[in-house]
Amino acid sequence: MRIDRMLAITVILLNRDRISARELADRFEVSIRTIYRDVDAISMAGIPITSYAGKQGGFKIIDSFKLDRQLLTMKDMLAILSALKGINATLENKELDSAIDKITCLVPDDKTSLLEDHLQHISIDILPWSYQKSQQKYLKQIHNSITENQIIEFQYENSKGEIRERKVEPMTLLFKGYAWYLFSFCLFRNDFRLFRLSRMKDVTVLEEKFTRKEKIYKEYFKESYQTANLVNIVLKFPKNMKQKVIEYFGEESVKIQENGDLIVNFTSPEDEWIYSIILSFGENVEVLEPKHVRGIIKKKAEKIFNNYKHDIMVSQA
Repeated sequence: MRIDRMLAITVILLNRDRISARELADRFEVSIRTIYRDVDAISMAGIPITSYAGKQGGFKIIDSFKLDRQLLTMKDMLAILSALKGINATLENKELDSAIDKITCLVPDDKTSLLEDHLQHISIDILPWSYQKSQQKYLKQIHNSITENQIIEFQYENSKGEIRERKVEPMTLLFKGYAWYLFSFCLFRNDFRLFRLSRMKDVTVLEEKFTRKEKIYKEYFKESYQTANLVNIVLKFPKNMKQKVIEYFGEESVKIQENGDLIVNFTSPEDEWIYSIILSFGENVEVLEPKHVRGIIKKKAEKIFNNYKHDIMVSQA
């Protein structure tokens, strides 16, 4: 679009001392005549552009205007580009591509090596370690449907293995912990819901539009936490688990005993998710409180043992 090209030309001129019509034409794959028309339109909009003839000629914004408009520092641009590139590695969104190009144009020619080095120093990758290609496809579909306010349908498998069809108004894509979630208004439940992306199948974007509701996902989390069945859980870990335990639960939740054992005290909604978290630590965790959670974990551990009981009997025979 012409307006995007004109904006990009303005951004380049704000940061370049001088640039030729030919270089601009090659960059945007248009004719030199088109570039001249764009520059005239930019000038008419109030941005003072001067032109210089000759081999070293080209277009330039007068220095006083340029100094007044230089709002981003080099550190600002590097930080923004790192974040945008990390997000777009997942979404592959054309609008983000355009934003990245425009900000990249702001980087002075003598600083391009600094930009390349910075992008090697820090990388943001928000795809889970075990992601499937279908998840990336769904991310793109859902992101577009959020942008266009389009209703989506999908098959959803809950934590109990039950599969249900869902029709929702998608509102927010959320990366939390180590997984992607969709915050949306469920038309079947007539209420707000959070869906884990890895449990969604056969996502279809419908032509049907919706008007976005005012609630944000933070309000939903706050309400859900207040109404959830909260329980205070106390866990014990051996001292060799210190680093992993602190990374997961936070240093403020961990107390180190004289013998080196770790006692973790925290409050959480009680559901299958928290049971799975406890079991993920395997033989390195013991539930001290509450007793009923200790009993639940014990029963689950017995079921795990029974799955391998036959192998144990054979090895002992």
